[in-house]
Amino acid sequence: MKIVDAKVVVTSPGRNFVTLKLTTDDGLTGLGDATLNGRELAVASYLTDHVAPLLTGLDAHRIEDTWQYLYRGAYWRRGPVTMAAVAAVDVALWDIKAQAAGLPLYQLLGGASRDRIGTYGHANGRDIPELLDSVRARLAEGYPAVRVQTGVPGLRAVYGVHTTDGDGSAVLHQQARPLVEDWDTDAYLRHLPAVFEAVRAEFGPELPLLHDAHHRLTPIQAARLGRDLEPYRPFWLEDCTPAENQEALRLVRHHTTTPLAVGEVFNTVHDYQTLITEQLIDYARSAVTHFGGVTPLRKLFDFAAQYQVKSAIHGPEDISPVGMAAALHLDLAVHNFGIQEYSGHTPLTHEVFPHAYTFTDGHLHPGDAPGLGVRLDEELAAAHPYEAAYLPVNRLQDGTLHDW
Repeated sequence: MKIVDAKVVVTSPGRNFVTLKLTTDDGLTGLGDATLNGRELAVASYLTDHVAPLLTGLDAHRIEDTWQYLYRGAYWRRGPVTMAAVAAVDVALWDIKAQAAGLPLYQLLGGASRDRIGTYGHANGRDIPELLDSVRARLAEGYPAVRVQTGVPGLRAVYGVHTTDGDGSAVLHQQARPLVEDWDTDAYLRHLPAVFEAVRAEFGPELPLLHDAHHRLTPIQAARLGRDLEPYRPFWLEDCTPAENQEALRLVRHHTTTPLAVGEVFNTVHDYQTLITEQLIDYARSAVTHFGGVTPLRKLFDFAAQYQVKSAIHGPEDISPVGMAAALHLDLAVHNFGIQEYSGHTPLTHEVFPHAYTFTDGHLHPGDAPGLGVRLDEELAAAHPYEAAYLPVNRLQDGTLHDW
């Protein structure tokens, strides 16, 4: 079964997505997500100009060999653009292979290890009362766990705190330049324990609570925050310090028993070696879309399982339903599953990418359609072209760009 066509589709049904569509000589098509939030066109060009010409004529069943061919053949290995492009090819080939077998992808990964996939939703507020209302809304939607983010007194704009539209979903802004948020680490460190205290007082000790520090702390600041949050028993503290310096997590781990989650900006297993072998983290957060696909992420989770580290695949709005479906098939199959982030998508996104996966009572399931169980409505996708959009940057109150 040979690949005869590779097409890259860029669409923006409320958010920019990059999708690779592979077609074989027997008429099967497979989809892969190549979205890199804020740098979408770089990956689209990488695929169109450098990867697609290499795929025609390749055996679609040779997934591992194709992955190595693309990873090693570039010479310039790793990095988010390369790995997002490789991921799109890898996932599209798994989609084709599972369709050819007439099975949902998770069956090719060893079958289900669980009946459903536990999730957490995002709650946020400009202040604590607004946050409490947001938590109530997530619980009403059935989420069994909630990530809490709140504004910080004295700061105008803070990561994770945004306005919502009428149905409660995030208002996703497109802008030609990065939004500038302000930041004050000391104010944040003073405020956050009070946030957890208020949420615990309102919802009790049993609700799993998560928080994302978004790489904004030094190791000693992260250690302090982890210790200050211990009385409230958070499910995890995410991205407490930039983890490219893997050794920095030794200091954090030494000073707190708060569970740690890291990895949404990681691209390969090499980013995790020290963190996993020294058991410096509890959850690995990489996305199928940014880690090179199902093939390497499955290997990462098998490696992590030897050290009692669990999976927690990144699942924001900028992972398309194609990438989300791939994550869910992997979630269902791996033994050391931890939890799945699920932010949902706009109704229009669901129309552009009709899918078999479902969200019921706070849990996801990939469905039993052959392959990934996701299709692409190319006509509708074409009606919503790319719009320039960037992730925010942070400045300290003296105007200095925050180093995180």
